[in-house]
Amino acid sequence: MNSKTTIWAGYVLSALVILFMVFDGAIKLVPIAAVTESSAALGLPTSIGFARGLGILGLVCTALYAYPRTSVLGAVLLTGYYGATVLTHLRAGSPVFSHMLFGVYLGILAWGGLYLRDEGLRALFPVRRD
Repeated sequence: MNSKTTIWAGYVLSALVILFMVFDGAIKLVPIAAVTESSAALGLPTSIGFARGLGILGLVCTALYAYPRTSVLGAVLLTGYYGATVLTHLRAGSPVFSHMLFGVYLGILAWGGLYLRDEGLRALFPVRRD
């Protein structure tokens, strides 16, 4: 499972996560009206400082994930970030598959991409074929 196709598939999955997180962080840094409106709907603070803080946190975690030497740390931190989004949507009573589990989907993409492109991670968690 060391082919170039596997590694490229990992980079594509990781790029999807990185692009989404850069977009998400950017709209929180501005922040646009949709950010403060969704924060209010979820019962979160609507201040600009809170939105920017979340944006910076997401971008830092994403930068750590994007840099190969710290990609595992970044994936762990992004997993925590996504877990918080799942909890927030659970508490707010959001729809399950489109909102609440979106963080789970991103986590699967992030770890799946990292698994496919990182030989050390594949060695740590081998897929057994019996």
